Amino acid sequence: MPYVLNVKMEVKGSPIEESALYVCNHRTFCDPGISSIFLDAFVIAKAEIADYPLINKGAELTGVIWVKRENKDSRKATREALVKTIQSGYNVMVYPEGTTNDQKNLLKYLDGTFREMSAINKPAVPVALEYRDKKDLWKNRSLASQYFRQFSAWRTEVKMEIGPPFLDADGVVLSRKCANWTNDKIHEMQAGWSRAFTQLVTQ
Repeated sequence: MPYVLNVKMEVKGSPIEESALYVCNHRTFCDPGISSIFLDAFVIAKAEIADYPLINKGAELTGVIWVKRENKDSRKATREALVKTIQSGYNVMVYPEGTTNDQKNLLKYLDGTFREMSAINKPAVPVALEYRDKKDLWKNRSLASQYFRQFSAWRTEVKMEIGPPFLDADGVVLSRKCANWTNDKIHEMQAGWSRAFTQLVTQ
């Protein structure tokens, strides 16, 4: 993807040796495709994405666990698949904001997957992902509109950092630890670099 769509990446950190839950902030539709270049993980994604052309095929190739969030049985099955996958030695990536976010700060992280990690004493590893330009942030546009808005420009600049593993017996605390690390990290990335949040960063 970076070479085809002229994405310029700056990446820090690396995955840990044991299987884990990786949790990332969510900016746009291509976040999983970008992170999968550097991180081998199954992605938990909303079931409606299976109807998106191109994205659905990419998701199937990289590995995906579909969830219907409005369906209680689907959410339960997804949590069970999450636990089984990680206990089998594989990584899973989730986007605990629950939707794409075009604001400077994180949305509140949903606690469910963190509670599962606390229950089986497995680590959660935060991932911070930031885009330099406002065009790359997806909110209230169709997929086609966002695709052309984002990749019609000659370059997309991205920063990504994989953080340290966190463990906690309390899933809510574990969620907060990952969210705080990620929020601090995206602010570091934005400072002196972001054109999406220039006014906010320089105030």
